[in-house]
Amino acid sequence: MPESPGPESPEPGPETAWERRRRLAEVFGDTLPETTSDERDPAPTGGTGTGESATDRWLKEQVPPHHG
Repeated sequence: MPESPGPESPEPGPETAWERRRRLAEVFGDTLPETTSDERDPAPTGGTGTGESATDRWLKEQVPPHHG
């Protein structure tokens, strides 16, 4: 006796890129930006005028005095 295909629908055709992105965004959320950090303008310096980022300032503040 041949097996019946069951309640599943036939396999869909190939999905387009935007359909795949939409499906993945539904499952995982929109986690990756469209551009990479080297393609974007650098973040503002926070008004210090030194060209130092907030992360760099924080790291320098965490250095123990005997390493300074």
